[in-house]
Amino acid sequence: MKTAELVETEKYEMEPEKPVQLRVSLLGFEQVKNYILLAKPEQAPFMWLQMLEGPKQAFPVVPMRQIQPEYQPDIGNADVEYLGLTRPEDALVLNIVSLRGDQPTVNLKGPIVINRHSLIGKQVIPDNSALYSLRHPLPVS
Repeated sequence: MKTAELVETEKYEMEPEKPVQLRVSLLGFEQVKNYILLAKPEQAPFMWLQMLEGPKQAFPVVPMRQIQPEYQPDIGNADVEYLGLTRPEDALVLNIVSLRGDQPTVNLKGPIVINRHSLIGKQVIPDNSALYSLRHPLPVS
């Protein structure tokens, strides 16, 4: 992921009680472990995963299943155990959006999975990642 894919963000009114912790950092941002998930109702289903350390930059993210219900990443047992997931509904699955060019795309091969209860997250490679694209076109409405 190139820094150009990040955008500067303003501080939204939504202040979560705890940050999302990515103990295994995103590639290229190894020094950043803590993020805040920001959302505005008028931007739904899109959100921002904003860095708490370093520059106040953020990744645009989307829970892709809200846009494309057939998206079913198969999260491996090691990742399920690492994240402490006991039920599928415990997982918040977000995909990073790229805003380069005229057609926004989304990374379906490397979703960020967050345990909704502990707020521990990790970017994972699903067992069925061969079915998905790194640059899946998002519908423009």
